[in-house]
This record gives sequence, C-alpha cells and structure tokens, in this order.
Amino acid sequence: MSIKSILIANRGEIAIRIVRTCKIMGIETWGIKTSAEPTAHYLTHVDKIFDMSDEYPEVLVFLDVEKLMNIIKETGVDGVHPGYGFLAENAYFAQRCISEGVKFIGPSPDVIHKMGNKTVARQIATKHDIPLASGTTHTIRDAAEAKKVADKIGYPVIIKAASGGGGRGMRIIHKAEELAQMFRLATNEAEKAFNDPSVFIEKYIQNPKHIEFQILADSHGNVVHLGERECSIQRKHQKLIEEAPSPALTPELRKIMGDTAVRIAEIVKYESAGTVEFLLDQNNDFYFMEMNTRIQVEHPVTEMITGIDLIKEQIRVANGEKLTVTQKDIKLNGWAIECRINAEDVQARFSPYLGTIEKMVLPVGENIRVDSGVIEGDSISPNFDSMIAKLIVWGEDRQTAIKETKKALNKLWIKGLKTTTPFFKTVLNNESFNCGTFTTSFIETELEVMHESNEEEEVLAAWFATLKYIDEREKDTLDQVDYEQGKNINPWVLNKRLKSF
Repeated sequence: MSIKSILIANRGEIAIRIVRTCKIMGIETWGIKTSAEPTAHYLTHVDKIFDMSDEYPEVLVFLDVEKLMNIIKETGVDGVHPGYGFLAENAYFAQRCISEGVKFIGPSPDVIHKMGNKTVARQIATKHDIPLASGTTHTIRDAAEAKKVADKIGYPVIIKAASGGGGRGMRIIHKAEELAQMFRLATNEAEKAFNDPSVFIEKYIQNPKHIEFQILADSHGNVVHLGERECSIQRKHQKLIEEAPSPALTPELRKIMGDTAVRIAEIVKYESAGTVEFLLDQNNDFYFMEMNTRIQVEHPVTEMITGIDLIKEQIRVANGEKLTVTQKDIKLNGWAIECRINAEDVQARFSPYLGTIEKMVLPVGENIRVDSGVIEGDSISPNFDSMIAKLIVWGEDRQTAIKETKKALNKLWIKGLKTTTPFFKTVLNNESFNCGTFTTSFIETELEVMHESNEEEEVLAAWFATLKYIDEREKDTLDQVDYEQGKNINPWVLNKRLKSF
C-alpha cells in the first residue's frame, strides 16, 4: 500500500524540505509542536500538527522513541521520515516503526546498524577489499592498546567514535605522549554524544580532500550513484561549504570511486538514499570513511546538478517502487555550491551566537535556492543547532557558480546575529579555493583572516552606529529635560551624570 500520510520526526528546514516534496506527491504531512518551539516556522507548512507543547515539556521529544511511537499510533500515519540528525540513523527506531506496520523512510534496521557502527563498517570493507586507512576493525579497550596500535601504524593517528559522527568523539594524536589524554577525551565525548564510549583508531591522512558519493538504491537490486560532493571546507570535522561535483576528480577517478560506492551499497543490500564518504589523499588514493544512512544536509547541491528529487526517491523506494533512473540516465549538469548560514561568531572560533533575527533578507534568483527553517522574529537558542539557512547556487561551470554565489551572499542580510556569511566571502575570494587545490586543513593553513568586510558593509555599519548615537543623544536630552523639570527621573542616567563630574 502506498504511503498516504507521513509523520516528520524532525524540525526546521529539513521538515519544510520534506513537506515540499510531499505536497507535490499528494501526501499528507504531520509535524510535532514542542514546548521549545511552540511557534516554529515549520509548523506553518505541515498539513496537521500533533501538539506536544503542554504534554511533553522536554526538548528531546525528537529523541524519545517511545513517545514518537505513541504519536505514530495516535495520528495513524503510514510512514515516518526522520530527516537527518536525531533518530535518523537509529536502528531501534527504524525497527519499532516496521514492527508497528509503519514504513520507515530509510534503509533497513540491519543496514543502519552495520553502517552506523564504524568498526562493523570497517570489518565489512576489509572483508570485501574496499580501500581503508590502516587501523583497527574492532573497538579499543584502553589507552595502552591504542598506543600499541599507534606505534605499529605510525603517527599521526586519529581516534574516532564507533557510533555517531559530526566530528564528535574524534581526536588527532601526533605523538605518543598525547595519546592517553586524547583517548580519555575521545571516549568521554563519545559517551556523552552517542551514549557509547567505544572508539577505534586509524592512520590519520594528512591534508586530504573529503569526497562523498550520493547513492540511491531500491528493493529490486538497483543501485546508482549521483556523482560526488566535495566537503573539504570544514572546521572541527563539521562541514561549512559543499559543492558538486568536486574540482579534484577526473572522469576516470569519478567512475572508480562511484563504482566503489555502489559496490559498498550492494554488499550491504542498501535501500533508500545514502552517502558513501571517502578521503582522497594527495596521490589520488582514496579511503572509505563511512556511510551515512540518511538524507544529508548538503543534498541540495546534488539535486541542483542532477535534477533528481532525493526525498521523492526515498518515498518511492519506501513504497517498494523501482528507481526512476539507471546509471546511464544520470548526467551531471553544471556546478552547485552550498553555504551553511549559521548563527556563529567566526572570530570566536565559530562559537554559536544566540539571539533574535531582527531583520532577514534572503537572495532570490533563477539559479538560487534557499532552504531555511526560520523567519524574522525567530530566535536562535541553545536547544537546537545554529543553522539559519542553506544558500545553494548553480552555475554552468565552477567559476560561474563561485561568481554567482558571491553575488548571492552580497544580497543576503541578517540583522541581530553574527553569522558565517563574512567567512564564506573570504573563502570564495581565496586563491586556493578558486583553484580547487584546498584540503580539509584549509582553515588552518590557507586563511590569514577568518572574516571579510567590504566598503559597503563598513558604511552600513557606520550608518547604523550613527543612528544609534543620535538616538542615544536625543534620549539623553529628553532625560535631562525631565530631570530638570523634576519628573520621570531615570536613575541610570542620573548615576551616569554624577560620575561625569
């Protein structure tokens, strides 16, 4: 039976993105209203709302499997789309959905488990001769065992959490003296982030490129890849800019890596959309990192150059249908760049910047796509991630895409928060980025400054400062008149004036 209604077990821009496709397909959508965001923008897009704002005060409703199962039963939906993050790669949640007769829009619980645990994924890759960086295929018990492995494969090495991702539970070790402390930090962070302290260790590939291949697979044995994305502009192993395709890949290398990605999906009998991630070293040797068993944040750049709606394909596969394309059908058209507009203070090492969006102007255009889950008046809080929007720009070639992205960034304006926008302007004007020779160490090795300001922005800032100064002077004048007349005396102004004598 085809899916007629879907519960979106997520929030923000990805919830709105899922709704967009569901409306085209004639599928009813349900959203969850939480106490953390009772007026969230995504709730205005869904067809129906399940209100948890009074009944369930915790922020973690999207992580509560049992509560979500109750919502599924009460709404009577046919399917669940987990989006990304939260329970999107939770095998137990997927199994519970299936057990209740609800279609989980993603791969099977078995595949989620196999590819979600990186040590299991490495075991599978080793068994089938998939290229890997040297290291362990089992979890490390303690720092002493980690040291034995590191001494054998040679420094630098990297400790990684067996579960999860996003740069958490990862530590790079350059010498033996650092290992005990880094092991402790990695395991503690992994336990807090994923409720699993297990880690493994592998050779650290220095200055690689981060290349990932988008996969689509159905239950009829059809698997295709939709080309690659480059995600090398990142900090703390978290992506900031993604582009498709990659400037580093030749057609020959694309075929080899793409075929390898498809083979990995075939080995585990993958179904749905997924991403196979690789590291590419300076000799063009590539190494399997992991497989993400969900839709990716950066999926729009692939959609822009292929014209394929990945959410639609996910839903069709969940319905048991065949893929609408074969490998021969897939053509990469032009170039697309995505910038993650986050509420972060770049000068303070990308620390989250909390506050309210006082004014927001987003660019529009034929080759511009903006995915956002917020509007003016919304607040960026510590409860959720700091993403404001994803800016995706298409061009007929890479240089055109860079040029058009610069134009789009100049039309983007957000007042009330510090954002990553000035950082993107700096990157897009960087010679290494423009040449395509950058690596994952770009921020540490290529950028002298992290923030770019232009003359127009400085004039605008000066103008706002002048207006504020005039406003304060006028207020001071009114306060002085009130004081002299003996009415509406402001104690703060009075205190300021007394200190001036």
